[in-house]
Amino acid sequence: MQIPSGKKIYFLSDFHLGAPNHAVSLEREKRIVQFLDQIRTDAAEIFIVGDLFDFWYEYRTVVPKGYTRILGKMAELTDNHIPVHFFVGNHDMWMKGYFEEELSIPVYHQPQVFERNGKKLYVGHGDGLGPGDHGYKFIKKIFRNKACQWLFGILPPAVGVGIANFLSRKSRAVTGLSEEKFWGEENEWLIQYCKSILKKEHFEYFIFGHRHLPIDFSLEKNSHYINLGDWIRYDTYAVMDGTDMQLKTIKPDSESKIVRL
Repeated sequence: MQIPSGKKIYFLSDFHLGAPNHAVSLEREKRIVQFLDQIRTDAAEIFIVGDLFDFWYEYRTVVPKGYTRILGKMAELTDNHIPVHFFVGNHDMWMKGYFEEELSIPVYHQPQVFERNGKKLYVGHGDGLGPGDHGYKFIKKIFRNKACQWLFGILPPAVGVGIANFLSRKSRAVTGLSEEKFWGEENEWLIQYCKSILKKEHFEYFIFGHRHLPIDFSLEKNSHYINLGDWIRYDTYAVMDGTDMQLKTIKPDSESKIVRL
């Protein structure tokens, strides 16, 4: 696919709408919707790379309450023939067709390969990739097990959502602010994952979320690892024109916090 002249592709991730409470989440949601409204004039495509919600589970006839602004904006974008791609994250992996049926948005449960203007892109949320994090990888297998999902689904929504919100809060308490630190090339699991892929196949850009720290890391000649950061602390996004990709922020005070190596 060629990016049309004057158009761009945008990548965003980790909105975590719903956290830490309704009031704070609502202000974040409004900010994101405003940004999406601004970029629709030159957006050829928009990729949302996971953890749009802090929790999402689709029951047979019920979806979580709220999020009308972001869902309405995404429907407006696709209705106006701007493709939107969605990758599930570790907080909103329980997608079962609602986005495809109501919003005309394809949902990806695994990393995907795209080619734009002759450049190969490897895109995914990033959870459970690379070495380490064995505890989470075990939990992820449980969460993605169809039998476990069915058992969760027979719980009344009020009970299921309550349990999920408790686990999300516990996850954030354990993580704390540690995600704000760059741990070095050898200790960044996603960098190691990208390097393992490059041994087999070349990609100009690896684009992930999950890490919450905005990172633009040069892997080798003409290959970059981009981590999209989040919209909790940094309000960062990546944008690709016909030539290259840049990691940006809408908050001037966050520019100095982007890791560029």
